[in-house]
Amino acid sequence: MKTSAADKDAKMSVREKIVLTAHELFYSTGFKATGVDTIIRQAHVTKVTFYRYFPSKNALILAYLHYRHEIWIEWFETTLRLNVGAGSAPAEALSATLHAWFLSPAFHGCAFINASAEAKSEEIENEIKEICRSHKRETKEKIAALTGISDGPRLSEILMLIDGTIIHAQMGMDVEAVIQFLRSGVEKIIGGTSNTA
Repeated sequence: MKTSAADKDAKMSVREKIVLTAHELFYSTGFKATGVDTIIRQAHVTKVTFYRYFPSKNALILAYLHYRHEIWIEWFETTLRLNVGAGSAPAEALSATLHAWFLSPAFHGCAFINASAEAKSEEIENEIKEICRSHKRETKEKIAALTGISDGPRLSEILMLIDGTIIHAQMGMDVEAVIQFLRSGVEKIIGGTSNTA
């Protein structure tokens, strides 16, 4: 999932540059710890330019969450498809996808769980939480497509397993162990079995 400022295209719009900078800072350190002045400095724009595109920090937070959703969902779906195409069963494909994410130096947990935790300190708490719920609904749709499950409660169980796994990985728990628990749990829910020992 390419999100680094190092990957910035010279032709990138000013708005995109601000959003990408905010993405890096908000995702790694949170909304509260990241001030507008820091974003302006790191994006190499003036205050006038910044406020032309984003009249408030709140507007930028919402833009960041929409951007994060788009890039994460695209990455999630593409990586699942690649793992299935390589012969992995659904539980294996899901586990391998999350395993790769957890081992990335850029991993700081789920941006939407993190945002929900910080939302109470923001004036736009309801808007933040609605974007987060929407993200989880679309994630559930991708899981439904992967597993062939249409039963809502079973899909919710898998999503909660995923969220728990993400939180444990973020806390520094052993990645191999949490991935094994995820895989085992998903296999039990979907009724599948692993192709490997």
